[in-house]
Amino acid sequence: MSEQARRGRAVRWAVPAAAIALVAGAIGAGPVIAAVQGDPTLPERTAEQLLASAAQASRSGLKPMSGTVMQTASLGLPALPGVPGMGGSSPAALLAGSHELKVWYGGEDKFRFALPGRMSETDLIANGDQVWLWQSDANKATRVKAGGAEGLGEGKPGAADAHKALPTATTPQQLAQELLGRIGADTVVSVTNTEKVADRAAYQLVLAPKDTSSLVKEVKLALDGETFVPLRIQVYARSAAEPAFEVGFTSVTFTPPAAENFTFTPPAGAKVEEASIGELAEERGARQGEKLRQGEEIREKARTVGKGWTTVAVIPASEMAKLASAPQGEGPAGQGAGQDAAAITDTLLKSAKPISGTWGSGKVIQTKLVSALLTDDGRLLVGAVTPEKLSEAAGQK
Repeated sequence: MSEQARRGRAVRWAVPAAAIALVAGAIGAGPVIAAVQGDPTLPERTAEQLLASAAQASRSGLKPMSGTVMQTASLGLPALPGVPGMGGSSPAALLAGSHELKVWYGGEDKFRFALPGRMSETDLIANGDQVWLWQSDANKATRVKAGGAEGLGEGKPGAADAHKALPTATTPQQLAQELLGRIGADTVVSVTNTEKVADRAAYQLVLAPKDTSSLVKEVKLALDGETFVPLRIQVYARSAAEPAFEVGFTSVTFTPPAAENFTFTPPAGAKVEEASIGELAEERGARQGEKLRQGEEIREKARTVGKGWTTVAVIPASEMAKLASAPQGEGPAGQGAGQDAAAITDTLLKSAKPISGTWGSGKVIQTKLVSALLTDDGRLLVGAVTPEKLSEAAGQK
């Protein structure tokens, strides 16, 4: 498998300890998806009514549709290094750029995700028991079979498994499910009915933290006015007027896609292989099963301070050592990801500022949405909060 194919345009890397939470937990920049406001075109609804309709739509399942999703981000990071050959799939590029995903959905076993590249395209196509991963840059077609590596499931691949083969396959629906499940008493919720997203009339839920120590000013969730399907999510930082992170449809149609979108025949001369979803995940340049188990162990031993929008995760020194020694994968792809991550970590640490308190001293890195504190005694504290809040959390035993 070629080095470029192994990378698979992944958006998740096993990065060294000092930057892992910042890179993985921070969401951030570039151009935004325009929202057009006008006269109200939808009946007025309260936040409670809108949330109930969204929950009902989620329970009913996604209807057949197709569209193009754009993800953009702007963390306000220092200039990050690039590694030759990584192109638009490198961590540096993904932390400051736009990324497109094309979606065709005819049902749980009939879907297609396409990730266009500069001179290539990666497609995951499912049509019943026929599932293919096509990587044009490597001229390689992989027949995806059921089963996989430990920790990744053994069932037939479905749309929910797409992120294991295509890590950039993130849609507004996936993020909205997690977001709506976290609304609590620490959130101010409001509604507007004048949005236009992908030329569709939409309601917009606005979620704002009550605690001003959160770096998040508000999160805007646009729901289709007819289907109540999430169309766009925007995360605004207190320090910026434009979204620090945004994922949303630029075009969408709620009609069954043509059958031809779900058919695939390997081109003449293409290399044809067979692999499971789990094996494909492993081929991304990391031992995915080991990483999953390691992640569970770290979550069990890490603790949190605070709750809701101002939750701070505290990773102890013993777990920091595991993060630092996490395998970067085998072969050139894994080595390249490790080198790129190390370069990013070095740049971030150079921008870190010294900080001290009753708990001791350390270095803190702040972006628009996330702060990370690396203490001299080896702890990592991270959260969508101000450095002062991290320092306060560091003093709590």
